[in-house]
Amino acid sequence: MPIEIKELNIRINVCDDQPGASAGGARIDEETRQSIVAQCVEQVMEIISKNQDR
Repeated sequence: MPIEIKELNIRINVCDDQPGASAGGARIDEETRQSIVAQCVEQVMEIISKNQDR
């Protein structure tokens, strides 16, 4: 028997006055960002190549 969700309540608390909190997450340098992008492109190209071989 499937369950039907009719109402979903989500509650969060956001506090801006926490010391050491940075907006947007951690900062990375340009070299690290380029390395991550290159790895992502390589993985995407491998997936595309595998899909074309099928």
